[in-house]
Amino acid sequence: MQLHVVARGKIGRSPEEELVERYARRIAWPLRLTELPERGGSVAAPASPSRQVALDERGRDLTSSEFAAVLSRWRDDGVREARFWVGAADGHEPALRDDADLVMRLGAMTWPHLLVRAMLLEQLWRATSIVAGHPYHREG
Repeated sequence: MQLHVVARGKIGRSPEEELVERYARRIAWPLRLTELPERGGSVAAPASPSRQVALDERGRDLTSSEFAAVLSRWRDDGVREARFWVGAADGHEPALRDDADLVMRLGAMTWPHLLVRAMLLEQLWRATSIVAGHPYHREG
């Protein structure tokens, strides 16, 4: 299953970009990173079947193990692409949230959207490592 992160805004040369690249290199599953402008722009329709995930402050809290279980289930069900939407500073259009298969957040605090990319990539790496049975991960 391909993991596709679609993020609004340009990350540029920054510490956040370095973290995104670091975790992107570690992820063993197929991965695609797409940047869109703050407003407008589009990406091609996802491969079918697919799942859409909106990162939103009003979304569900998942542990890393729960997130890994979701990805594992989707992969085992034949989902070809899981698309993760990271909004700009103003968040997502309501239609994107309404149509998402999963709306999740990375905790109760508000995070800068550039940092969210790095945090998401770290959690994608962690989740795929859990699915692979890597012994590193621990939840307290």
